[in-house]
Amino acid sequence: MSHRFNSFSLTRLRAQFIKEILSILRDPRSRMVVFVPPLLQLLVFAFAATLEVRNVDIAVYNQDAGRWSDELIRRLDSAEFVNQVLKVVDRQELRALLDEGKVIAALDIPADFSRSIGAGNDGHVQVLVDGRRSNSGQITVGYLSTIAAQIGVEINPDAQTEASVVVRNWFNPNLIYRWFIVPGLSGILALFSALVITSLSIARERELGTFDQLMVSPTSTPEIIISKSLPALAIGTLLGLSMMAAAVWLFRIPFNGSFSLLLVSLMLFILSVVGIGLMISAVSATQQQAILGAFAIGVPAVLMSGFATPVENMPTLLQWLAQIIPLTHFLIIVEGSFLKAMPLTDILDNLWPLLLIALVSLTMASAFVRGRLQ
Repeated sequence: MSHRFNSFSLTRLRAQFIKEILSILRDPRSRMVVFVPPLLQLLVFAFAATLEVRNVDIAVYNQDAGRWSDELIRRLDSAEFVNQVLKVVDRQELRALLDEGKVIAALDIPADFSRSIGAGNDGHVQVLVDGRRSNSGQITVGYLSTIAAQIGVEINPDAQTEASVVVRNWFNPNLIYRWFIVPGLSGILALFSALVITSLSIARERELGTFDQLMVSPTSTPEIIISKSLPALAIGTLLGLSMMAAAVWLFRIPFNGSFSLLLVSLMLFILSVVGIGLMISAVSATQQQAILGAFAIGVPAVLMSGFATPVENMPTLLQWLAQIIPLTHFLIIVEGSFLKAMPLTDILDNLWPLLLIALVSLTMASAFVRGRLQ
């Protein structure tokens, strides 16, 4: 088997590359796994996955017959995030709506609410929140507090001081959640595409019975590794660029960074994922095992990368583990390239970990594949 380590032919490499591309395009199962999930992720994440609270129902038990309780209910009813204000006649009905999950929050307005405000005192309203939806509940409470504060300013304008805080949001002035989530999708799509394609490569050969032919062929180990890496690099880069184009042209997200640096980062990111996929493929006997292995690695990688929750909020051990996940560093680069003109030094701070991860993963993949071929 010594010829595997010494010979290298561009002609054989080109033939292997074409064979891998045709294997992916002709196999219905491969086409389904590689191309359908990115489209579903685009629709689900871009349009459905959001931390914004909209179209919620709120219950109100109003015991007050005064002006300010009516004004509070009127503003709730006209708020953009509220779908419907449900008026109840007693506390039992109020609690029942919360227990059944029909409302996310409930307001209990006391009988002396307007009278207390008229006397110059603070008016207190009890807010009951569905703790089963903790994140949405906290955001809803923030919205309700803003409405109450606006009414308070109208009642007592003199309460405002000159030292009031004026908030300005940099990079995303209107706090549009889609501006944050869509650029990160380019990394997730490239991650799963590259991971699945490379995970299926050797497993497909073994399942179809062509792996034995590969072992007795004059193809060298570097040729095998490169030929099985290039399709993932090409398809992953294409899908990543397609998502970036959709972010700019479809979702109108501003791009302020350097496209050439982002392209280099994307390709280096995919190469780091390719090594992981080749290791999964080398130890998988069937394509089903390879797909399960890819998702077993990919899903925790997404959860720990900072895409959904900040890495800083995780326990220290998970923060360390997050640093060896390629997606963690690529998300910083792609989100910084879109929402701000990320400085070259900041990009390089996340590029060298990607380069290191790529070198380690590809080296380990070469050892795994070489072990299978011997």
